[in-house]
Amino acid sequence: MFFPTTQWSVLAKAALDGETQAESALEDLCRRYWSPLREFIRLRGYPEAEAEDLTQGFLLHLLEHSTLKKADRLQGRFRSFLLGALVRFLADERARRLRQKRGGQIPHLSFEQQAFELATTPDPGTIEFDREWAVVVLENAVRALQSEYAANQREKQFAVLRQFLPGASESPSYETACSQLGLSLPAFKSELHRLRRRFKMVVVLEVASTVSAPHEVDEEMAHLQQVLLDNGTDLREIQKLSSADP
Repeated sequence: MFFPTTQWSVLAKAALDGETQAESALEDLCRRYWSPLREFIRLRGYPEAEAEDLTQGFLLHLLEHSTLKKADRLQGRFRSFLLGALVRFLADERARRLRQKRGGQIPHLSFEQQAFELATTPDPGTIEFDREWAVVVLENAVRALQSEYAANQREKQFAVLRQFLPGASESPSYETACSQLGLSLPAFKSELHRLRRRFKMVVVLEVASTVSAPHEVDEEMAHLQQVLLDNGTDLREIQKLSSADP
């Protein structure tokens, strides 16, 4: 399948090309990872307002840091990189505050040297981070499909059909949906099959943009499915997703 532009390459380009690209990359980072990062920080004991400030500070720090210039040569999952980098960012922040309180006697922790080390102790925030990340992946896929339908003036059809995608709170009966769309049952099932097939492809592409190489997509998809299953999400329609076209 086509391997999309990854978060690694987006950030590398931002680091190299300056303010305009950095601003665009920051917007994309915020859209994809703001909620997972904030929840991770909040579950480490920070108040909501402070967690928001730290999330913003971390994303800005990430874009400004020189290691991003080597992002296109790095290997690994962007999700894992972000979590490890955030752990070290928070450690640096705690050390900075302690230095201020104790007159600069606490040694500085190098972000550059430690950004890629993951925390070795269990952290409840990690589970929440992965859960929020998985939800965002599905939300981004649904948003992309909504844009595709809107481009073809089919917003009303999508409003009905999206109720049958994973994550929907409640789906109407097929008969009700057929009536709303003015379709026969066979025509409705065909339309829904096409939507679900496209949804699978978009989810895979969304996940593919967060790894550094095509061979890592299957493992990340398996992780996504497990996280969603652990969260009680009905995945009957997206089981057996892989990097191959569904």
